[in-house]
Amino acid sequence: MTVTNLRSEWAPDITREILAGTVVALALIPEAIAFSLIAGVDPKVGLYASFCIAVITAFAGGRPAMISAATGAMALVMVSLVKEHGLGYLFAATLLTGVFQIVAGVLRLGNLMRFVSRSVVTGFVNALAILIFLAQMPELIGQGSIVYGMTALGLALIYGLPYLTKAVPSPLVTIVLLTGASMALGLPIHKVGDMGALPTELPAFALPQVPFTLETLRIILPYALTLTMVGLLESLMTAAILDEMTDTGSNKNRECAGQGLANIGAGLFGGMAGCAMIGQSVINVSSGGRGRLSTLWAGAFLLFLIVVLGPYVAQIPMAALVAVMIMVSINTFQWNSVRTLLTNPKSSSVVMLGTVAVVVATHDLAKGVLFGVVLSGLFFAHKVTRFFAVASQRDGTLRTYRITGQIFFATGQAFHDAFDFREAGLTGIVIDLNAAHFWDITGVNALDRVVLKFRHHGVPVEITGMNPATATMVERLGTHQKPGMALAPGGH
Repeated sequence: MTVTNLRSEWAPDITREILAGTVVALALIPEAIAFSLIAGVDPKVGLYASFCIAVITAFAGGRPAMISAATGAMALVMVSLVKEHGLGYLFAATLLTGVFQIVAGVLRLGNLMRFVSRSVVTGFVNALAILIFLAQMPELIGQGSIVYGMTALGLALIYGLPYLTKAVPSPLVTIVLLTGASMALGLPIHKVGDMGALPTELPAFALPQVPFTLETLRIILPYALTLTMVGLLESLMTAAILDEMTDTGSNKNRECAGQGLANIGAGLFGGMAGCAMIGQSVINVSSGGRGRLSTLWAGAFLLFLIVVLGPYVAQIPMAALVAVMIMVSINTFQWNSVRTLLTNPKSSSVVMLGTVAVVVATHDLAKGVLFGVVLSGLFFAHKVTRFFAVASQRDGTLRTYRITGQIFFATGQAFHDAFDFREAGLTGIVIDLNAAHFWDITGVNALDRVVLKFRHHGVPVEITGMNPATATMVERLGTHQKPGMALAPGGH
């Protein structure tokens, strides 16, 4: 890699990278504490995890400028494990999650992102924007006029400052100014320090304190598999979103393995499993972060903040961070998707809205995305069936069936039902497949049933025009072939 490429990947603009990473580090602290409380562990578990994961993915991840740390989606999976078995098993599950994610990267499972439709991605983004906004409401609703005023002032600064200068990210200025005002006036409002005690020591290396037995594996395996799926799904979706926001590419398989290495590091240094965070990633990109340096600085500066500047960080008013996260939710939401609901194909709009509904209802990003992918697949299969057709022509005692379209699980029965097995006076059947393609065992089975039924009625069948891929599949999976069966050249 040349020096130019290295700089482009790590720090296109060092000042912007540092400033963006600083904003992210400040925003990570309350999130990490909150997610630790959700999982039922000490705040330092989420904070140490955020430090380890951000720093490691800066080097090993496949998407520059993406922020990975402790997340709510992962924390929800851990609740029962921590409650029933303790912290040691959480660290062990985190290590196993990392191993599984590395294996996913080696197996190139990141390529599966190509099967996620644009409608699902849009639904995922919109749902996440809604969840980010709703997550701020407990810190805003019923907190009094001072909090409302500070949040409004924060939003005014965030959106107004760029009209004056873009030298410094407006969210960073907002956090600093509102913190200074809160401390100077002694405002009685909720602060970061009220969420939990910040650690005062560096994370230390330690193996999970659990027995290394098959029983331990039996306990942690289901959790590790779920964490692997949720973590990779959220990370790959976030990477796809940042690809579009920055008009750059990313290595999805490297991202899988990088997340795995990061979670192994987190598990060995007292942290819980994590993944990419779209909210903090959007903050980073919106603040000018484009390279790996912003991610590295966010993780490193986070540790510096909590260990060295903890007393000052504890004074940051939650209202300032609420304003930043509201900005993130507004910037994340795909507003154009609302305007195009009526102009887009109905199936695309249904998939998008369905993904949003499931994610918001369950607060589970994985379930929403899987629902959207399945729904997209069903709509696609239905669309393909509309291009399937069978035409036939009789010439004396010979009838020719010409098949057009794709033969698979959704059209297999229609293919079978298109034939008249009891037509009188036939001495032969020709099935012309020049304009058809067989995709799966269901389609081949339909062909088997057709040929065998005609044979049962004493009518020989000739199959013509198979393309090489179809011929290979039929030869491998079909059961109707037998010595003496007439097949035209180009058949099977």
